[in-house]
Amino acid sequence: MTISEVSDYVLRTNKLSKLYKGEYVVKNVSMNIKNGDIYGFIGKNGAGKTTLIRLVSGLANISNGSIEIFGDSTEKGIIDGRKRIGALIETPSFYPNMTAYENMELIRLQKGIPGKSCIKEKLNLVGLGDTGKKKVKDFSLGMKQRLGVAMAIIGDPEFLILDETTNGLDPIGIVEMRELLKKLNKENNITILISSHILNELYQLATCYGVINKGKLVEEIRQSDLDERCKKSLEINVDNVNKAVWTIENILKSENYTVLPGDTIKLYDFLDNSGYVSTSFAKEDIVIRQLSYKGDDLEDYFMNLVGGKEND
Repeated sequence: MTISEVSDYVLRTNKLSKLYKGEYVVKNVSMNIKNGDIYGFIGKNGAGKTTLIRLVSGLANISNGSIEIFGDSTEKGIIDGRKRIGALIETPSFYPNMTAYENMELIRLQKGIPGKSCIKEKLNLVGLGDTGKKKVKDFSLGMKQRLGVAMAIIGDPEFLILDETTNGLDPIGIVEMRELLKKLNKENNITILISSHILNELYQLATCYGVINKGKLVEEIRQSDLDERCKKSLEINVDNVNKAVWTIENILKSENYTVLPGDTIKLYDFLDNSGYVSTSFAKEDIVIRQLSYKGDDLEDYFMNLVGGKEND
């Protein structure tokens, strides 16, 4: 395997499964996270998000399947690969009567990281460089979450795993966390896996998505493909697609369309005036076999995948 092949993916799982009390809480999950991505991991409560993250992080034993980290699926490779991962799973653990700096110092010692310069550097990076002697028990939830991220990145990981990091944050805290994660991804070249049930928030952050439901990965999709699938359009099936295209370009004066197989056209203009489209086609003796309005909003799209409303 070449270096370029190794660097293509930071994580791949192959039919990864976890059996708990006779039931699969994660079943046959094959996940692929590319180097440089922000991977939004979406699912309802109990869907298997945290369990899968714990399997990847080595905090739970695998029942079936395998994991490949940074291109290596050997036992030694996985152990070494996990040293290049930072993780914040569920609620961050702090010593509440200690300062941010003191909490970071303990993590530095536990990880055997030489020198103390990394502490101030990471606290500044997450916006906590000026907290001084303020004890963590007096931090806001947003400050605690940012301290948790600082602790997860103190060893300069190449891959950062975050589990429901925006839970409970107010709107300002969510924006601050989003901007922090974008900065870590772009400026520090950290690939990120973030699980959440807040769809619209992930949409402003992620470059690709994995959707898990009842322990199964039901879809992986890139941001660009998701945008296309959620794009509103008039889907028109006609008897003469060439004539229909001519009409769209010359009568309707639009180039905002896509021709699909089966004599079908997706027209992204005139969404509120389908009657004008029908009339224009009729004047050119084009028979419309079917005309329908297509396109989900983001929430509808994911709910259709998992078969129900989010209830977190």
